Amino acid sequence: MSKLEPDDTDAGRNAVADANLRDVASIVGTNLRRLRKAQGFSLERLAELSGVSRAMLGQIETAKSVPTVSLLWRVADALGVPVATLVATEHEPVAVVSSRARASVLVTSEGRYSSRSLLPGNSARTVGFFELQIAAGHSEEFAPSPAGTRHNLVVAVGTLTVVIGGGAPIGLAEGDAITFEASRDYVIENTDAIDVSAYLVVLNPTA
Repeated sequence: MSKLEPDDTDAGRNAVADANLRDVASIVGTNLRRLRKAQGFSLERLAELSGVSRAMLGQIETAKSVPTVSLLWRVADALGVPVATLVATEHEPVAVVSSRARASVLVTSEGRYSSRSLLPGNSARTVGFFELQIAAGHSEEFAPSPAGTRHNLVVAVGTLTVVIGGGAPIGLAEGDAITFEASRDYVIENTDAIDVSAYLVVLNPTA
């Protein structure tokens, strides 16, 4: 064999490298498409937010281009997710059970208010889902959230009164729901003689 000719070992290494690049492109493309659609972004909108051209985003999603680290950072920042999310190879399981016995519960006001997350921990989430327990006669104050955050409160058992930004009290009967901009402080008050159960959905801004 001539020394100018690549041996079988070099050819094998090149084949593995090419396969790895194809795998990376496919993983990133699949993740990008899934995350973009989950947030309701078109390619044009994501291009505006990230500063990456629509054509390049399209090539990444179809695994025709392997993005640079710098480009990944820009896209991840626009999506509001860690860069690792774009290159993750593990998929979420079909079902996740959140056991009440092992749940992490936030308890404040000397035990008169508690909040339990009903979603598995994931820093990339833009949605929160919580079970609330408010003791009879208790009022819980909430600090303002970042601009663009919206809360949806549903009363499961009992009745509640909500005061947003010092405005007029809003009464909620059992089964009632209220959606509001949470960038102002607000108060949830249980004027009932029984403990109240409610559910809170938090929609965080995505960009």
